[in-house]
Amino acid sequence: MRVFVTGGSGLIGSALVSDLRRHGHTVLALARSQRALHTLQSAGAQVIQGDLRTLDVLRQGATACDAVAHLAFSSDYVSTMSVAASMREESGALQALGDALAGGDRPIVAVSLTPIVPGRASVETDPLHTDGVVGERARAVDALLALSAQGLRSSAVRMPRTVHVGGEGGFAGVLVKAARQTGLAGYPGDGDQRWPAVHAEDAAALLRLALERAEPGAVWHAVADEGVPVREMAEVIGRRLGLPVQATPAFSFGALGEIAALDQPASSEYTRRTLGWEPTHPGVLADLENVHP
Repeated sequence: MRVFVTGGSGLIGSALVSDLRRHGHTVLALARSQRALHTLQSAGAQVIQGDLRTLDVLRQGATACDAVAHLAFSSDYVSTMSVAASMREESGALQALGDALAGGDRPIVAVSLTPIVPGRASVETDPLHTDGVVGERARAVDALLALSAQGLRSSAVRMPRTVHVGGEGGFAGVLVKAARQTGLAGYPGDGDQRWPAVHAEDAAALLRLALERAEPGAVWHAVADEGVPVREMAEVIGRRLGLPVQATPAFSFGALGEIAALDQPASSEYTRRTLGWEPTHPGVLADLENVHP
């Protein structure tokens, strides 16, 4: 297949571009900067320049390919307003991509987040929360999945809030960054809350499987670690950086601090059983051993 990839120079996207090419697919990637363009070309991808606001470019890329993998998303988490703006931007982009593929039998996979279900690990059949800070993203992905009724092979891969590689990425990466800035390996809440996690390479493999095999409207969970207590992550970070470990207020972690304080384990049992996906890379605690002063 020729796959149009948005967000191909990011943490997951770069792993996906490499994975697709290793498995015989070609890649047309969206690049929003010269740096991204050079990174993607070095990885062997063809490149089209634009971003999530250039809807005509998105439609052009989708129309020119056999499949679409949408991963691009703004990393501006400074405030709830900036997060909301990013959600609106992605909603428009997903609609444009879906419209470009409508009426055909081409697959498109979008990334969303594992839901939070009080008292248990979330599963693939649990609905996404459509309220709160990230509600619009859930609504946009649900709208894309609904296009499966019109013949579009749309599916969604839900990512845990920690997608990591080399001790960086996601909520775990936020802990590392905060520790470097403050001189304290802190964690929000009481530290007993569990975060699911996945290595970026394993997440990329699942995205490829979704493009190759997923039925229309399917939902998958890219979860390797079902739930690791946040305090354990902070303890590894503190030991690696030689810093004290203690609880810190949730607001010190920015706009997503309230979410970070929640217990949010997630299961991928159905995904593994159905697609044959099996994570092979280090878990989050082992990966955090790569953090250096």
